[in-house]
Amino acid sequence: MGMVSKKIAVLAGDGIGPEVCRQAVKVLEAVAERFGHDFRFAAYQMGACAIDATGNPLPDETLAGCREADAVLLGAIGDPKYDNNPAAPVRPEQGLLRLRKELGLFANIRPVTAYDVLLPHSPLKAERIQGTDMLIFRELTGGIYFGEKGRRDADSAYDNCTYSKPEIERIAHLAFRAAEGRHQKLTLVDKANVLETSRLWREVVQGLAAQYPTVAVDYLFVDNAAMQIILNPKQFDVILTENMFGDIISDEASVIAGSLGLLPSASIGEAALFEPIHGSYPQAAGKGIANPIATILSAAMMLEHFGMNDEAALVREGVDEALHNNILTPELNPKAPYTTEQVGSYIAFWVRDSSEQQWNAHNVAIGSSTII
Repeated sequence: MGMVSKKIAVLAGDGIGPEVCRQAVKVLEAVAERFGHDFRFAAYQMGACAIDATGNPLPDETLAGCREADAVLLGAIGDPKYDNNPAAPVRPEQGLLRLRKELGLFANIRPVTAYDVLLPHSPLKAERIQGTDMLIFRELTGGIYFGEKGRRDADSAYDNCTYSKPEIERIAHLAFRAAEGRHQKLTLVDKANVLETSRLWREVVQGLAAQYPTVAVDYLFVDNAAMQIILNPKQFDVILTENMFGDIISDEASVIAGSLGLLPSASIGEAALFEPIHGSYPQAAGKGIANPIATILSAAMMLEHFGMNDEAALVREGVDEALHNNILTPELNPKAPYTTEQVGSYIAFWVRDSSEQQWNAHNVAIGSSTII
């Protein structure tokens, strides 16, 4: 596709965020080198580190940098000193909610893939999950998380859940289009037997279905969907759902992959943000044991967003090589683990230099010590 220039804002965040982001940037630099692109990275603070530095979890400078960028790469935010203190007036998560709102990030997209080589790592039976390949579209800026909330008095509280037709339509179009390019199946997950907002979701999705004649549409109540995701996850292709249900079922589905350290995500809207789904895992910070693959796969989703499909495929290939050759951090390779940095270097090396003639698994296994 010729040389392309892109500006990428990097919000490394807290805990293991900086370590995993560093590896994703390394892999993106390898992509730029191999394909002749120009990626410019600008680092900004967000989360607990930003509160410590400025008192604000999302400083104005960070927001401005994200608006200017072609995409945002986010590590992870959060710190125990805030997590365990419900009275903290300023919290890292406020920065993330505000960033989503300010950048109009209305769609959160999470692929869930069961890698054959990692089936033993999932707590679920291999035969149930083998072949799972689903994409969850979660609405991100509406619903109960953003509705009016408060206390009526000392003993009662309320949270309102509100959705409008345009809010539902814009994410539904994205989900339908994704289904067209995959296995032509979309499942709307709601609670339409009880909730008025769910009935609106159903009406809107039924109304749009005619525009996507190749896509078969299914409707599941969220309680049943939660069960089906564990019983038979292979039945799902694209799942579409509202904010809170999406929050819950995407975390539930993450168990299928056998590791949170493998799951990327994208948040799309007026801007585009890419982040691993795992948290900041402060206990592991600085130890070189954090798995960078989820962040590297988030960078692959960023490349796809840029229309760089060959580049994204090569990054995924590098991840597959690392998985097959057990070049993995302790959570997935407890016996002979590699460090965060070694895993990142291995994948970056593959992206930069892989060609059929040069590489095969045998050479990689012998030469891995020199490569890294």
